[in-house]
Amino acid sequence: MIIAVIGASEPSVEIAALAEQVGEELGRRGVTLVCGGLGGVMEAACRGAKTTGGTTIGVLPGSDPRAANSWVDIPICTGLSYARNVIIVKTGWSVIAVGGAYGTLSEIGHALGDQIPVIGLQTWSLSRDEDGADGSILVASDPRDAVDKAVEAAKQRRRSRSPSS
Repeated sequence: MIIAVIGASEPSVEIAALAEQVGEELGRRGVTLVCGGLGGVMEAACRGAKTTGGTTIGVLPGSDPRAANSWVDIPICTGLSYARNVIIVKTGWSVIAVGGAYGTLSEIGHALGDQIPVIGLQTWSLSRDEDGADGSILVASDPRDAVDKAVEAAKQRRRSRSPSS
């Protein structure tokens, strides 16, 4: 199973700590983490995954695999800059958004547009009108809850896409 982790390249200390805990939970469960491969939330999540034996994939914006943070096992060079966001979310069976700026918002949009489940941990909320959040992002209370929801959503997505269904 591969789950995408997205978030800001310059997060607060609190958001970075949450991302690291998300990575730890994914690694503990043997789930491969895919992210943008650079700093901030991406680096914190990768570091967490590696401390618990996980595997990490970094989908990089440029052409130099050495640009990946030191916790990335598999750097994938795209030369696509922000367009790589589509690759990141399409690689995961679900997405965990931890904090985030506008790049994260674009990834959330790409995921939701392709019916890829998004779990939010202190991230964006979306609304289509003045009635408030539209419920498209599953809100998590903490890193463990985020991973629980992401794993379950990924399993449901796999089942719904299996050839036997």
